[in-house]
Amino acid sequence: MPSPRSGTRFARVFGAAALAAALSLPLGWVISDRLEQDNDFCNSCHLPSGTPLHIDIRRDFDLTPPQTLAGLHGGSDSGREDAAFRCIDCHGGASLIGRARVKALAGLDLLWYVVGRFEEPSQMAWPLWDEDCSQCHPTFDSVASLAWETPRFHELPVHNVDLGVDCVECHRSHQAGNPEAHFLEVSSVRSQCARCHLEFKEESR
Repeated sequence: MPSPRSGTRFARVFGAAALAAALSLPLGWVISDRLEQDNDFCNSCHLPSGTPLHIDIRRDFDLTPPQTLAGLHGGSDSGREDAAFRCIDCHGGASLIGRARVKALAGLDLLWYVVGRFEEPSQMAWPLWDEDCSQCHPTFDSVASLAWETPRFHELPVHNVDLGVDCVECHRSHQAGNPEAHFLEVSSVRSQCARCHLEFKEESR
């Protein structure tokens, strides 16, 4: 039977561990906030093969002229006052909940990396939310179509309220596309249109 003294010792150790964890969380949050301002930090992990994390994505991001929507955001033609566009500007989470889920995933990735079980992801575990896009794009198509033009997608109010399609389901950030078509990929867009418009579903058969 454990003695009262051993129980007290366990409680002290547990309490110290809990206190250390409570103090390390905000500290880690602040430190990572600073580190993630550098795109190189986001690409700094190395896999056993020596291949840098997200090497293809980073290469496409830096290409001039831009070959992807993400590259357009990061390039000098993005129209932003802050030319130093960063990975974390999209992937950081726009709300407290969004930030928390990013930090949680980053912490989990760090754990797997430290224990030698990290694997390069083939896709995003948690895709971007619409709020991540709307923090810079609160409105759409500020310039109306001309009278003889087909109305743009977001000019139609029905397309902007509870549509059930996330921004990133049409606007694929890291896939190469036609810059004249805003880097939209026709088959991806048509598959989303087919949710409501049966004629697009019939065309895809």
